[in-house]
Amino acid sequence: MSKINCLNPISNKGLDLFTSDYEIVDDYNSADAVLVRSASMHELDLPESLKAVARAGAGVNNIPLDKCADKGIVVFNTPGANANGVKELVLAAMLLASRDIVGSNAWVKENKDDENIAKTAEKAKKNFAGTELAGKKLGVIGLGAIGIKVANTATHLGMEVYGYDPYISVNSAWNLSRNVKHISDVNDIYRECDFITIHVPALDSTKGMINEDAIALMKDGVIILNYARDILVDEEAVAKAIKDGKVRHYMTDFANPLSSSMEGAFVTTHIGASTEESEENCAIMAVNEIKDFLENGNIKNSVNYPNCDMGVCNTTARVTIMHKNIPNMVSSVTSVFAKENINIAEVADKSKGEYAYMVLDLDGTVSDAVVKEIEAVEGIIKVRVIK
Repeated sequence: MSKINCLNPISNKGLDLFTSDYEIVDDYNSADAVLVRSASMHELDLPESLKAVARAGAGVNNIPLDKCADKGIVVFNTPGANANGVKELVLAAMLLASRDIVGSNAWVKENKDDENIAKTAEKAKKNFAGTELAGKKLGVIGLGAIGIKVANTATHLGMEVYGYDPYISVNSAWNLSRNVKHISDVNDIYRECDFITIHVPALDSTKGMINEDAIALMKDGVIILNYARDILVDEEAVAKAIKDGKVRHYMTDFANPLSSSMEGAFVTTHIGASTEESEENCAIMAVNEIKDFLENGNIKNSVNYPNCDMGVCNTTARVTIMHKNIPNMVSSVTSVFAKENINIAEVADKSKGEYAYMVLDLDGTVSDAVVKEIEAVEGIIKVRVIK
């Protein structure tokens, strides 16, 4: 029986998918797999029993990826599961930035005791006049699951949408509306757009990409939206640009001492994926990833090991091997089975950076002695017999 530990509350829509072959346990140190949302794992030791970690969400900054890879622990995330929730918050932010809905509502609350509030509201409304989204130019930086949904939906609001992503996947390209103009130079988005929303992963190459130089290229009165990662934006540069009148509003989901006190900023409490539907979708995807890996050895949506899908094993045995991505690993492993006269029906070996993953379907049983012999091969990280 496989033991599952939840470091954060996980929707029952996902947990209910576990069969009687699984047990939800409170003891992290005995777990075969961990489900996590925002809890930090950097300070935690990684138990020897741990085979997989599934992040019910997209970002994995709270998980020690390299440390997990070194110990043969696969880390999954759930890309796209919360995309609609984030998309809707981005659209709401654009409306809030365009129309002074918050200010107008606050005025009504302040004047609630005015018996003639209907008449005075008519006089006051000029103070809360805004602009419409239709006809405005929206620049979407990053055309992944969320960026595509934002871009496509914005076209239906009558916006002129520019999309930038030099690494756009084939699947994303197929799903992108033909009405979105694909831009090859991000500086064109900075120069042309009234709204700029960023949806890229937090990498060394993207950290602080919305900086003083980028802002200098932007139109006066631009609205910047950051619902991806806080470190993507140089917020000190944004604060200065707001004071100078260059930036009209900064809309973000990441509260910190600077953003929360920034005049002209609208900051929420990291609620992009905090919808019942998003949490359920993330939980369902994370649980299915864990189950497919533990039961079949298949990897999908891993961030530290390569994807590899061999379906369900129809042979006598299946063995999975995590190893360093170095020469002659396949031959070193297959020679062990050949020596034991075990026929290999099918083999797959995939690599990702420094690490690789091998799956072998065999026409014979695998003894503990064979496993130990494979484990002794230089560069082998972990060997697991699925059946």
